[in-house]
Amino acid sequence: MELDIENFNALRDYLSARGYIKPGDAVSIETLAGGVSNRTVRLAWADGHGWVLKQALSKLRVSVDWFSSPDRIKVEANALRWLNRSAPPGTTPAFVFEDKENYLLGMEAIPKEHENWKSILLSGRIISDHFEQFGLLLGTIHRHSSDSRADTAREFADTTYFENLRLEPYYLYTAKNVPASAHFFNDLATETLRHKDSLVHGDFSPKNTLVYQGRLILLDYEVMHFGDPAFDVGFAMAHFLSKAHHSPEVRSRLASAAELFWQAYFNEIMHLEWARGLESRAARHTLGCLLARVAGKSPLEYLSPSERARQHDAVLVLMNQPPTNIPDLIAEFVQKIENYAEN
Repeated sequence: MELDIENFNALRDYLSARGYIKPGDAVSIETLAGGVSNRTVRLAWADGHGWVLKQALSKLRVSVDWFSSPDRIKVEANALRWLNRSAPPGTTPAFVFEDKENYLLGMEAIPKEHENWKSILLSGRIISDHFEQFGLLLGTIHRHSSDSRADTAREFADTTYFENLRLEPYYLYTAKNVPASAHFFNDLATETLRHKDSLVHGDFSPKNTLVYQGRLILLDYEVMHFGDPAFDVGFAMAHFLSKAHHSPEVRSRLASAAELFWQAYFNEIMHLEWARGLESRAARHTLGCLLARVAGKSPLEYLSPSERARQHDAVLVLMNQPPTNIPDLIAEFVQKIENYAEN
């Protein structure tokens, strides 16, 4: 990879040579933090508009070896174009350009007055409408892509990046780290690849969601594929419940908000044939992600060592007889966490 977009002089030369920066343009550049799989920078022009550039890395920025081909930027660019057409208006940034040779994607920047939803939740601000929006957004993506499966199933058939950025580092790595969970994870990973029902975002979480003027805006689509929609539900739910675990002062409100997310989502997809049986799989994916985020390759940084141990123990018990519906799963997880905290 010749171009490094974190080298701002080289980046300015690159953008100028392609006509993206005109002579005399005053453009500021800053590195954006938070991602482990990409270099990400923000460009801001004097007239107020801006772009975000993402460049895929072959070795992820985590403490263990974790590799993935940077060609996945093609998936992300393709996914953003699809979302611009099919997701609710205003819920994704506008696509600007793609450079396959330099593994680079450009998109319109969200105005700086936005907040990251993960930061909002960790600050204790639980806004019910955000959870309903999140459920509606996911349900709309799943429903529209399922309705157009003749095209989306073919266009997003490749599950390579989902496997090496999600199933392997989350489920299969955790199965090796926690032998008591191996049977659960191996079965779940196999089952996940059998379902081909809708587009799957694969990273549907508060971290990848901005809030601007009360509206949620979804980012990061590099593992999008046509597969099992239950994974997205479980991935999101695990983030909500991990934060409920970490923040006892808002735990009950977060638990109730997580149910709102589920209901808003299910209302969007309930008429689809594959909706039958999805809830029990989503519950198992929630458990899988809850354990993977304390024992996999990408542990949640805000959980303390004692919280990680408590979550590990609570989830292992629930894996022995997983709840088959989301409200029961939420209630049982919260009860286990609180019981362990008292002992």
